Amino acid sequence: MMKALNHIAIILFVTLVSHSTFAQQDPMFTHYAFNTLAVNPAYAGSRDALTVTGIGRFQWVGIEGAPITQTLTLHTPVYKESLGLGLSVINDKIGPINSTSFYADAAYHMKVNDKGHQLAFGLKAGGNLLQGNLASLRTTDDDDIAFSNQISTEFVPNVGAGLYYYTNRWYAGASSPKILENSFGTSAAKKGEERHYFLIGGALFNLNRVFKLKPSAFVKLTASSPIEADLSALLIYQDLLWGGLMFRIGDAFGILAGLNITPQWALGYSFDFSYGLKTISYHGGSHEIMLRYDFIYKEKGKIKSPRYF
Repeated sequence: MMKALNHIAIILFVTLVSHSTFAQQDPMFTHYAFNTLAVNPAYAGSRDALTVTGIGRFQWVGIEGAPITQTLTLHTPVYKESLGLGLSVINDKIGPINSTSFYADAAYHMKVNDKGHQLAFGLKAGGNLLQGNLASLRTTDDDDIAFSNQISTEFVPNVGAGLYYYTNRWYAGASSPKILENSFGTSAAKKGEERHYFLIGGALFNLNRVFKLKPSAFVKLTASSPIEADLSALLIYQDLLWGGLMFRIGDAFGILAGLNITPQWALGYSFDFSYGLKTISYHGGSHEIMLRYDFIYKEKGKIKSPRYF
C-alpha cells in the first residue's frame, strides 16, 4: 500500500513540477523572517554585521520524492554602511527535478531621519541551474512522453529588485526577485517562469522587562496563483529564548522555537503541517532547521543589541 502511495505521490510531484517548478514557484519556508535576503536584495547589509544564515527544509517527511530545500545567504554592510553586498544560494529538489539558484545582491541604504529610519534600494543578479530526469520515474504507461525525457542541465539568468524600509522597531519591504519570465525545459514540457512579487513586514514590541512580541507577515503574489500569506508571531524571553506560531492562509499551521546561543549564534527549529490538503496522515509533516551567525567587526567591538530584523 505504501509503495503504491509513493508512486502516486511521485506522479503528483511531477505534475506539480510541470505546472510549478517550470513556472518557478519559489520554495516556501516557515522561517521566512530569517530568509529575507533570498527574496529581497534591499535587505543586504541591514544587520550591521557580516551575517551568514543557513536553512534546511524537509517537507512532507516520509513521502518519497518530497521537496527538500537548502538555503545559504550571507550579507554585510560596506563603505560606511551606506552600501550592502550579499550572496544567496538555494538548492531545491522535488522528485527527479533539482534546481539550484545563485544570486549576488547589492543595496544602497539611505538615512531618512534622525530617528534611525532607513530606506534601502536593492538589485539582485544571477540565475537558476536546472537538472532533471523524468525517465527515472516508474509509470504505468511506458509511452507517456511527459515522463520519458531527460531535462538537460541548463542555466537560466535572471535579475531582481526590491525596496526595504526599516527602523529599530519595525520594517516593511516589497520586491520581485526574478523579474525576467524565462522559458526552459524539454520540448515536450516547455514552460515559462512567472514573475513573483513579495511583500514583507514586521515589528517588535516590548511587553514588559522580560518579554517581547515580534509579529511578521510575508505575502506572495503571482498572476497564475491565489495570493499566499504567511503570518507569524514570536514571543521572546529575555532576548534569549523565543517561540511562536505560524499560519499560512489556506494551507498550513506551524510552530517555531529558537535560542540565541550567544550574541553571535542563533538556532531555530520549526514544524508545520498542511490543513488544506489534509495529507498529514501520510507523512510526518514539514521540518526546518535554521542556524545564523553574526561576525563582530573589530572596530565596532560588539553587535548592536540584539537585532531581530
